[in-house]
Amino acid sequence: MPVEPEPTGWVFPEELDPHDDLVAVGADLEPGTLLGAYRRGLFPMPGPDAGDPPYWFSPLRRGILPLDGLRVSRSLRRSLKHFEIRVDTAFDEVVAACADPQRPLGWIDGPVREAYGRLHRLGWAHSVEAWADGELAGGLYGVAVGGLFAGESMFHRRTDASKAALVGLVERLRDEHAEDRLLDVQWSTPHLASLGVVEVDRDDYLRRLQAALALPEPDL
Repeated sequence: MPVEPEPTGWVFPEELDPHDDLVAVGADLEPGTLLGAYRRGLFPMPGPDAGDPPYWFSPLRRGILPLDGLRVSRSLRRSLKHFEIRVDTAFDEVVAACADPQRPLGWIDGPVREAYGRLHRLGWAHSVEAWADGELAGGLYGVAVGGLFAGESMFHRRTDASKAALVGLVERLRDEHAEDRLLDVQWSTPHLASLGVVEVDRDDYLRRLQAALALPEPDL
């Protein structure tokens, strides 16, 4: 069972900006702050300059992956047999790979890596990994709170490895509560849309979130 940290001393806005994905700036990345944010539909990203406080987002159009909507192409289905899916055996390595500064549009800095490492050690943050030939080939990490799995980032070192990790995650979330579980990917992209990600408006997301938070943690 995850360990509940000390609650945050910060207060997030009651009313979210109806015209902007960015809804707050400030606070910290302590475990209680992060969990409090996810439970309210917010997630952090670093500010544009070193030393900036966290920026907190609640997208007007939120990307989610319906668990019955994952698209697995024939080529991906063939690739899956080459990967072994593991959970939480290489969390720090997955986050480090996602944080590779050579990746385009990289945003994961040192404080973010440390913050999610703390959440992982408390049992809230998880990695889903695709292994091949005894090596980590790709994976993803995110935060599980009740029936919410908030995906943060993914990477691959072999073709289809990150997709294989996503398939593995969806398979693990498809339990008796699957209809109400919420797999959040923050913002949709053409790549994610090709896998079945859809967009919902903020109010719809927040309604789904409240239903999801009442569910038990998934058996990852």
